Amino acid sequence: MEVSEEHFTTSGPLRLHYVARGEGPVVLLLHGFPEGWYSWRHQIDFLAANGFRAIALDQRGYGDSPSPAAIDQYSIFCLVGDVVSLIDELDQGPVVVVGHDWGAPVAWHSALFRPDLIRGVVGLSVPYRPRGSRRPTQAMRAVSGEGFYQLYFQTPGLAEAEFERDIADSLAKIYWGISYDSYSRYGPWRLWIPPGGSMLAAAPPLPKAMPSWLNEADLAHFVTQFRKSGFSGPLNWYRNIDFNWELTSAFNHAPIRVPSMYLAGEQDPVVHFPGSREMISHL
Repeated sequence: MEVSEEHFTTSGPLRLHYVARGEGPVVLLLHGFPEGWYSWRHQIDFLAANGFRAIALDQRGYGDSPSPAAIDQYSIFCLVGDVVSLIDELDQGPVVVVGHDWGAPVAWHSALFRPDLIRGVVGLSVPYRPRGSRRPTQAMRAVSGEGFYQLYFQTPGLAEAEFERDIADSLAKIYWGISYDSYSRYGPWRLWIPPGGSMLAAAPPLPKAMPSWLNEADLAHFVTQFRKSGFSGPLNWYRNIDFNWELTSAFNHAPIRVPSMYLAGEQDPVVHFPGSREMISHL
């Protein structure tokens, strides 16, 4: 990866870290869990080489961006507000926003809330889920059962203790466990936790050597970032899913009207969640 510019926002409530490279129309890249701007290192180079200004944000709770302590500081309005503040600060007109995993709902809702600022939206892995009539955790329990990993994340401190015990091992197991390479050997990681169990205990075995797409230097970068930020901020995103549902009642079943694209791999665990195929087919 070539050297990119490093910046911090100055116009929003938080001083958020981001990297930028290239000149041209802006493509704003939003990472997922548990990641950071560095997840986009290859895409930054590609976009910059093809006439775009690629900007990858460390979203709140991650890397060199602040991690507010209060859980409600990670609501969808806070997360979209960070995007809007950055777009306003860039002052380069409507942008294309691309989100992966948790970054996808932030991208979708940026387009939903502020279509004047978004000229196109791309969601990777997680499809747009219009606000429905049931509280999300209630729907998860009905469809997936109490052991679904997002319900496991709801208890403050529980997943933090598991993941922070050995950050390098935790990140390696998560990145490897949801990969195609792992899927092709062991099948899909179900991401269900038995009563009294832990998430990583059910992770697929790690390979003897890291794969080419996640070398030791890459993993070391992520480990350094999570030693700095911890996991509470990123996990607090999950602890707002019911609160987000309450906040967005005015957007019940609302469609996104800007040009949109959805992409996912056939072996992406999200595609295999109960109900995902039906949701994707209705996009």
